[in-house]
Amino acid sequence: DMVIKPELDVPVDIAFSAMPHKASAEACAPLLTKGIRVIDVSADFRLKSRQEYESWYGVEHPRPDLLESAVYGLPELYREQIRHASLVANPGCYPTGAILALAPALAAGMVEGDIIIDSKSGVSGAGRSLTLTTHYAECNESVSAYAVDGHRHMPEIRQELKRLCRTAGEVLFLPHLIPMSRGILSSCYARLAAGWGGRSGDIRVALNQVYRDFYADAHFVKVVGLPPATKHVWGSNYCHVYPTYDARTDRLLVISAVDNLVRGGAGEAVQNMNLMLGFDETCGLE
Repeated sequence: DMVIKPELDVPVDIAFSAMPHKASAEACAPLLTKGIRVIDVSADFRLKSRQEYESWYGVEHPRPDLLESAVYGLPELYREQIRHASLVANPGCYPTGAILALAPALAAGMVEGDIIIDSKSGVSGAGRSLTLTTHYAECNESVSAYAVDGHRHMPEIRQELKRLCRTAGEVLFLPHLIPMSRGILSSCYARLAAGWGGRSGDIRVALNQVYRDFYADAHFVKVVGLPPATKHVWGSNYCHVYPTYDARTDRLLVISAVDNLVRGGAGEAVQNMNLMLGFDETCGLE
């Protein structure tokens, strides 16, 4: 019979850490030394730059030597690396929706110039800490923007989008609080690249094909034919992505929906565990 204890005192194959930033890195390091594989749900190993991490999180990173070897835990981009990783950095909830929305377009060279990401999250995204803005009476029947001077998930989004396309412009990310329990809807905007080959035919058809090809082997990403709603993915590990094109402004529009408590949270961590341990990727997630 297993009981909850302060320290691991029995052999385990893998450990999840969901501690606050800095404390999580301090807890993970001894486990890695013992040969235990780790999935860190905090932000401690998501950013490759120590300076970027310390600037955004306001603390000195306790184990910067592990940053380079940590694998960013977005299976649709890093599936094979995750399989063999000792340390996986589970992505943030906002970055999960935003990166999955934009990855196919960036990888195909379809985007030029700056990228705007407008995201709306349910109240559970704020965690358990009590604040005035997340009290029911304050947020019910209201919508508000927050972190307008910069959100901690922005450098994570920027890092991964730049990996996909070095020539992509700046990333502007603005989150909003919506009076619902869970879910994130992200609306992403970018200019279509001048030299993109898909211009010769119907751009929307070509764009849709790019997305379907990119996610052909991604069980938990569905390219959908209508703009998704957060209720469509409620309680699931799926991300619904809707790409389209606005001819009047020559802009790509991509909308994604995730449940922040599953995809971008615990479900994504289990998906990573399945890959690391050689289980079916969908095990326990359907």
